Amino acid sequence: MGNNRVGIQTIAFSRQPRIASSYTIVGPLEGKGPYALEFQEILPDDTLQQKTPEKTERLMLEMAIEKTLQQNDTKISDVQFYIAGDLLNQIISSCFSARTYPIPFLGVYGACSTFCEALGLGAIMLQGDFADQVLIGTASHYQTAERQFRYPIEMNIQHHGTNHHTVTGAAAALLNLGTEGPRITHATFGSIVDWGLKDANDMGSAMAPAAFSTLKQHLIDTGRKIEDYDLILTGDLGKQGSKMLKILLSHENYTGLERIQDGGASIYSDQQKTGAGGSGSACVAVMTLGYLKNKLNSSKVKRVLILATGALLSATSSLQGDSIPCIAHGIALEA
Repeated sequence: MGNNRVGIQTIAFSRQPRIASSYTIVGPLEGKGPYALEFQEILPDDTLQQKTPEKTERLMLEMAIEKTLQQNDTKISDVQFYIAGDLLNQIISSCFSARTYPIPFLGVYGACSTFCEALGLGAIMLQGDFADQVLIGTASHYQTAERQFRYPIEMNIQHHGTNHHTVTGAAAALLNLGTEGPRITHATFGSIVDWGLKDANDMGSAMAPAAFSTLKQHLIDTGRKIEDYDLILTGDLGKQGSKMLKILLSHENYTGLERIQDGGASIYSDQQKTGAGGSGSACVAVMTLGYLKNKLNSSKVKRVLILATGALLSATSSLQGDSIPCIAHGIALEA
């Protein structure tokens, strides 16, 4: 077993790669939520004068990347790898954005957990001396997700209370082994968990067992307790999934559950009528690189765990009656 492996599913980073710079963009609805001041840019509308929401999503991602690079006056030629993913078929937002950057591109897909998957893979590249700087990014858009996974918004389909509202936003981060920014200390990569749930209108309940599985394994692998973290940010179980996760943890006598906060359940206010809360690959990304990074940089918290979840279904699998396989990846950060 490699020297950087801890337990069964966790990697400990002795070199502790840093999130050197980052940029978050959100749409106007997210800009009216309780965490609006945590994001670096709020769009005046959700079109950016593009002809389709897919083109808008792609442009948001490109904007987040450009602003991330500008913060440290980094040239794209100084970056060795670009790792990105999104929710769309063939991850077209990420793939098409990569046309702009003449560096190796690795497209990843973990649904709403894509950000943490990319973050962990980028840290591995730095830990292993395979790169000096790695760029990661993701984006999602309410209209693109509705079109692909549910129905176009023009059809005005009535949503259930357990439905999530896909976050319109984008985020990017530059990782390196410098001296600035939060340190990545551990990555716990999840395995697929499928409890047989089939309701695509309640992805929070489907994803909660995966969050429970990865969190439990992370604590076993590292020998830590929930109380060893100032905050555990899950993403995006929403209101329904968050309740289920805490029930699963309490049944096994875990304590410190008040330290667990869900990004999807937090990003919108109750008055915004967004069902169970936010989702989408941008949800945990903007909450981490906005809200959570701000708390780390200001020393309001010192050690946090991001636990990003993903429902790995497709419109085809749902129509064919398949259950929803889910995954969760955990990334530990320290100030």
